[in-house]
Amino acid sequence: MKEHGEVQHLKKLPRVGQTVRSKKHGTLWRVMEKREVWQNLPDKDPEIAPQLVPAIYIAYWRIKEGALPGVGKMMGFVYTAYDTTFDTNWEIAG
Repeated sequence: MKEHGEVQHLKKLPRVGQTVRSKKHGTLWRVMEKREVWQNLPDKDPEIAPQLVPAIYIAYWRIKEGALPGVGKMMGFVYTAYDTTFDTNWEIAG
């Protein structure tokens, strides 16, 4: 089983304070929070109990000129070693 640090390294996730760009919209977001969590890994076989895997939760704040940090639109996502959602949707901008 992968540990939280391995998920961070494998996915090349940003650090708190770094800026990322949405690939879909081109908007800039700052990483405001990151924490270690556990995520259910759904199994296709209903006879087998769901498996908990290490994951990283990241909270993003949309950067808008003139707005104070943390004021405005925020959202968060959970990343595991078994998905590609960070690479698909984000790129580290700075």
